[in-house]
Amino acid sequence: MPLILIGGGSRSGKSSYALKLAREAGPRRAFVATAQAFDEEMRARIARHRVERGAEFTTFEEPIAVAALLTARAAAFDAIVVDCLTVWLSNLLLAGGYDWAAEGERLVAAAASSPAAVMLVTNEVGCGIVPDNPLARTFRDAAGRLNQQAATRALAVHWMIFGIPLRVR
Repeated sequence: MPLILIGGGSRSGKSSYALKLAREAGPRRAFVATAQAFDEEMRARIARHRVERGAEFTTFEEPIAVAALLTARAAAFDAIVVDCLTVWLSNLLLAGGYDWAAEGERLVAAAASSPAAVMLVTNEVGCGIVPDNPLARTFRDAAGRLNQQAATRALAVHWMIFGIPLRVR
């Protein structure tokens, strides 16, 4: 099935658009949430996102092992939204001990070979200034590489701006 990459800046409409595409792909839908609720604001944000999705999506909260989840569970769904790659990447970097480049390759390969349509949501973080610390620069560079890997394997690539999807490929 197709791999679709949806990128853009923060609050650009990426997640809403991914949900729309998933709803169009079929009735069996899953959502892979990579964010972790470390504080009250994030818990409230996650709760709002759950309401936005509604009961029509099976939700998996998986901050790290997204490739394994896709491999194990994708056959049960028509569409899977993974939201989002950059949060997933930051989870890997902060946890330490992961080869983030190899993990990224595994995730993209699992998404591309999935029997379900997979919508990968990601942030474009390379349009701003050069970060002032090594960890932030590593994250920015790794996110750029991961986004390029996903775009190379994706059937369609969409750039979101002001809530409007622009099809890049």
